[in-house]
Amino acid sequence: MCGLSRFFNAPQSEIYLANRRVNKGILVGFIMNKIYNSKTGCCKKFNPAPWDRKTINFKNKLFLKDKVISFFHIPLNFGAVMKRDMERIVTANALAKIPIMLSDEKSLFGADVYIAVSKKIPGENIVNISGTFLSRVFEGPYKNIGKWVKEMKSYVKSKGKEINKIYFFYTTCPACAKVYGKNYVVLLARI
Repeated sequence: MCGLSRFFNAPQSEIYLANRRVNKGILVGFIMNKIYNSKTGCCKKFNPAPWDRKTINFKNKLFLKDKVISFFHIPLNFGAVMKRDMERIVTANALAKIPIMLSDEKSLFGADVYIAVSKKIPGENIVNISGTFLSRVFEGPYKNIGKWVKEMKSYVKSKGKEINKIYFFYTTCPACAKVYGKNYVVLLARI
């Protein structure tokens, strides 16, 4: 178990570390920065090369599964869900070496999110995802998602395959995308 678990399990949003008041969210960002070597203290800078126009194979890849409430695909509680889940993952010392967060936009009013983990976490909804996926990397504002889905469908069809499901891999949060100057989104089509 992570040595910092007692801090994450603290009921208050602020904790004391070495007699200094620290916001738990900032501490999660600090840990993410140390593990993922992030410029922002939050999301790691994304390299699109290994993901663009590739065939990706997952074999029993572990993910923590959670739900996000949306209104016409606009997430309403995404930040709170990510903060809660990252605290649980860090507390369990289960961060994946490569940060992957997938979203299954299953309805206008909600999405399932899947955060890669390195091991099962007792008491959490951990699922395995297996399959072969064709991937494409897109860059730009989220309003282009409909266009990107059409392009993804054409790409998969050009490969002589059919889509079973599409996952969206949001590579950075909006604040980090602004810092890095790129808003990359990977579409993964299970074939």
